[in-house]
Amino acid sequence: MNLFAKFLLLCSISVAFIAVRWSSPSFNEESLKGARVLVTGVLASVVSKCLEMGAQRALFIPADMANPSDADYVVQYAIEQLGGLDYLVLNHIGPSPYRMWDGNVEHTRWLLEVNFLSYAEMTQKALPTLEKSKGSIVVVSSLLGKICGPFALPYAATKFALNGFFGGLQHELAMQKSNVSITICTLGVIDTDSAMEKIKDYINITAYPAHEAAWHIIEAGASRQSEAFYPWYTFYACLFKDWFPYLRDQTIQNSYTYDPQVNKEPVTGS
Repeated sequence: MNLFAKFLLLCSISVAFIAVRWSSPSFNEESLKGARVLVTGVLASVVSKCLEMGAQRALFIPADMANPSDADYVVQYAIEQLGGLDYLVLNHIGPSPYRMWDGNVEHTRWLLEVNFLSYAEMTQKALPTLEKSKGSIVVVSSLLGKICGPFALPYAATKFALNGFFGGLQHELAMQKSNVSITICTLGVIDTDSAMEKIKDYINITAYPAHEAAWHIIEAGASRQSEAFYPWYTFYACLFKDWFPYLRDQTIQNSYTYDPQVNKEPVTGS
């Protein structure tokens, strides 16, 4: 493909992106008035944002998501307490070290239960109620579920699983003419305390505010978007990731501060 053809293609994609943004469902705060919301995970600011914007009630229920019965209980408890459910926001994650993979398969298996299987468990429990209320499921994923990167292999595996499962479920619900919408939110680096503590010695990338991430999550779910990206660069990273694979890989690897002579971490073994 010559340079002019690439330029035309890039212009076409940019125009298409602008058209999609302008034609996507607009967010109306009134859509949250009286809504019943269940939120899981670390961005507890989502709860306060929902209440500020008129949600009838928004519950944040701590539980051990490694236990399948707990995931089931949280949804059942929320439905009983709220008298139904309009939004299910899935955002919880299990703790995982930020380092080269040490070969610990058991940790990966445990993290899949917390970060992925519990999402599926809560979804199947909530779907009948959400079908009645014409509700929405909001799945908070990560750029690491779209683009491979180092130091967080178990975490990335769970996010890729989320994108595959809920992306497929979007198709199935649409084919069944379901009333339930699914929004998959792809987040970049967010300035939560836990994230900043993990990456501080490894990467120099600007972190974006958690309260703005919470706003984008709510906006995307309330307007029933199929996908949402925050911050802005995550969309373009996903769009161009397969165009120039060598440049992509070099950019990823050079974004990290890592010296194998200083950071002596095992590649295999627990």
